[in-house]
Amino acid sequence: MKHSTTQQTRRGHRGPARRIGRTLALVLPVVMVLSGTLAVTRVNWSGNPSDSVLTATDVTRADAKNTARRAPQDVLRDQLLAELQQKDPGIALTHLQQVVNDKPSLAKHCASIARALGRAAVRVYGPSRAQSFARPVCDTSFASGVLAAHS
Repeated sequence: MKHSTTQQTRRGHRGPARRIGRTLALVLPVVMVLSGTLAVTRVNWSGNPSDSVLTATDVTRADAKNTARRAPQDVLRDQLLAELQQKDPGIALTHLQQVVNDKPSLAKHCASIARALGRAAVRVYGPSRAQSFARPVCDTSFASGVLAAHS
């Protein structure tokens, strides 16, 4: 006499999850090996730059295109990083605040630019001196960049 109303499953039928798992266990290593093999075939192993898939002239052309299409926040970041190295982080932060006040469309990028300035300041001035330049520009993102570069 059986008191249970649940249907007992056979050992061989454990559902679609097991079948999917087995399929992935067989297919995934094959895909990984093939993708690795394809990646290795694209590398220039000869040492001769003329045999390379991407030549130096292609790189220069790509750089020229990227320079022409750079976003305003990237241009601003590079200008402020150069200013940080030539003068000091305090001046760069002041200019960042002025640019954000003049062009509110750049406000959403202010925190990331300030963090980049903080990381660069640590590389140039060291962590304790870099922290002395901190200002409440972009919700203290400069200070968080200093902390991230110091950690």
